[in-house]
Order: sequence, then structure tokens, then C-alpha cells
Amino acid sequence: MKIAAIDIGSNAARLLINEVLHSDKGKDQYVKLNLLRIPLRLGMDVFSYGEIREEREAMVLNCMTIFSELMKMYGVEHFRACATSAMRDARNGQQIIEKVKATCGIEIEIISGDEEASLIYENHIAETLDEDFGYLYIDVGGGSTELMYFENGELQYKRSFNIGTIRLLNGLVTPEQWEEMKSEIKTSIVREKPRLAIGSGGNINKLFSLSKTKDSKPLSSVTLKNYYKELSEQSVEERMRKFNLREDRADVLVPALEIFNKVMNWSKINKIYVPKISVADGLIHSIYDSLEPHQKGVPAAAVL
Repeated sequence: MKIAAIDIGSNAARLLINEVLHSDKGKDQYVKLNLLRIPLRLGMDVFSYGEIREEREAMVLNCMTIFSELMKMYGVEHFRACATSAMRDARNGQQIIEKVKATCGIEIEIISGDEEASLIYENHIAETLDEDFGYLYIDVGGGSTELMYFENGELQYKRSFNIGTIRLLNGLVTPEQWEEMKSEIKTSIVREKPRLAIGSGGNINKLFSLSKTKDSKPLSSVTLKNYYKELSEQSVEERMRKFNLREDRADVLVPALEIFNKVMNWSKINKIYVPKISVADGLIHSIYDSLEPHQKGVPAAAVL
């Protein structure tokens, strides 16, 4: 079965297409067929002007048309399209959603920060965690940062903050917002149990690749601080040349590192794992989990 997820964030839109292979023994397999990322940068308009302006609106319509055609080519049977922080805040967000539906048939849902965090939870990460530790899940996007804290395999806390890389680039995060995040972390997350972090988002994935850390090994807080110091002293062009980065990644890496460093410092965590899971992955899981057994190809006898 082929399932697709569209995640329209403040920095980029992503189309993830997976083939899900049902297994009567063990876990179902999720095989990635394609992942396409388009840097729409909706937050650049929305967080400064309150709306998505004409040029980016055209980009959204073109992007969704391409996504629609790709899903047809792959024979996608089920899909879901969700938009997060920038589309939530855009006063013309609903108008653009209606235009997209009329143009290519994709119906976009605007989801809240809490719903965004819940979709990340759909990746079933709690099932794989060592109960000797508490885990802080940190998802940094262009418009918001989602925090979730797990203890004993259960979700204890989740919160979305309007602190993201595009907002920081545009000087739109206040000292009061930082203080609120700091207070929440110290109140809700700093506990007696030793803690580790789990990071997601394109920026932490890129930093993980740059660090050449082995898969399944964590990044240290010292590594993140060192990258922040080095990158913040360079221009965007210098970062692009030295690390072979696209411009739309080179400019947001520093604000992303600022967020990760502050969150890890306030939560007294010195190691972060980067399993490369995302909202789009969570969407795929939520779609598949919501299907009836017969839709998954599960024989009736298998669910009795």
C-alpha cells in the first residue's frame, strides 16, 4: 500500500511517499519511495507581513500541483496534507487552502502546535526508549518548536512554542517568549531521572550529517555549542561554501542551534539522539493506523 504525507512548514514543504508492507509476523515495514522538499519559506512573508503574498502564493499552488501529479504517478492510495505555524498565522491562509483544493484537489488541514506534537508521537518512539531515562523530544521548525517529555515510556508533557528559525531570523522572538520556554522546561522537565534528548527537523539532521557521527550514536551538547560558535562567526555565503549547504539551509542553521542549545542547557541534557523522524513520518503512521484491517490487506481471521 502506498501512502503519502504533505507537511507544509514555515520554511519548506515536504512530500513523503512510503510503501507500507503488512507483516503477519512482527512489525509492518515502511519503505520510503520518495521525499521531495521545496523551500517555500512561507514564514518570511507571514511573520513579517501577516499574510502569504502573491509570489509565494503562486509557489504554493505550483508546489501542490507537482505533489499531486507525483502522487498520481506513484499510485498513492491514501494521503494527508497538513500545514503548521506559518499557515496558521496567515490571515489569507484559508483562501489559499481553497485555491489549492480547486487547482489540484489537495485538501490542506491547518493543525495546531499540539496536533503537530501529537503527529511526531505517532512515530511510536516511546516504544523504543530505555525506561532508566527521561527523554525530551525537541522538534525545531521555521515557525515553532515542539517539546515533548517521556518518562517510563509514557508522554508526560507536550507544548508548542512560537519560537522557530524563521521567526528568529526576522527578530520576532521576544525575551519574554524565551523566558516562558525556560520556565516551562525547568518546571515540567527537569526531574530526578537522568535525561536524554531526541531531535528532529531538517537542521538537526543536517548537523548530524556534518558531524559524521555514526548512526545510533548521540551528538553531545559540546558539539552543538562548537558548531554554533563556528557558524555564527561566518556569513551565510561562507557557510554555503565551507559546508556545501543550500542558502535556505545555511541561514537557518544558526537560529536552530540557538534553540537546541538553550533547550538542552535549561533541561540539563548533554546528549541528543537524531533518529531522522519527522511530522511527515508521523502523518504516514497516523494514516496507516487509522485504516480498517481489510484496507491494510489483513485477512479477517487475523484480527479475530
